[in-house]
Amino acid sequence: MDHLFSQAGLPDLEREIEFSTSKSSGKGGQHVNTTETRVELKFNIRSSLLLSGDQKDLLLIRLDSRLTEAGTLRMYSQKERSQSANKEDVLIRFYTLISKALIPVKKRIPVRPGKAARESRLRLKKALSQKKFLRKAPGDE
Repeated sequence: MDHLFSQAGLPDLEREIEFSTSKSSGKGGQHVNTTETRVELKFNIRSSLLLSGDQKDLLLIRLDSRLTEAGTLRMYSQKERSQSANKEDVLIRFYTLISKALIPVKKRIPVRPGKAARESRLRLKKALSQKKFLRKAPGDE
């Protein structure tokens, strides 16, 4: 799993992630009542030592609706019956979310419309004008 995320250019954030487990609801029968398979991930963006100031600011802005007041991102998984599978699932979702949030937005470079686009727009305007003109009664000019 580490190999997958090292290619994405993300630092090893697992050192700063806090995991906790609890009893999961859902499938599993009586087994679910005795084992803690639900995995919760907590990552405090503000106190991270591995992220730069710009990265922290970007994450705090883009993930604002998902954070607590202290700047902590909380995610959990209880899809699977095993704790390890749920931990892997929540880690994959975490790294995907972080990597998408850190992608810089390309600055739009404004360009002027080309000659063909201007001519097409004028043709459409002329056609619309003609259509409206033909709607008029003969003496309404």
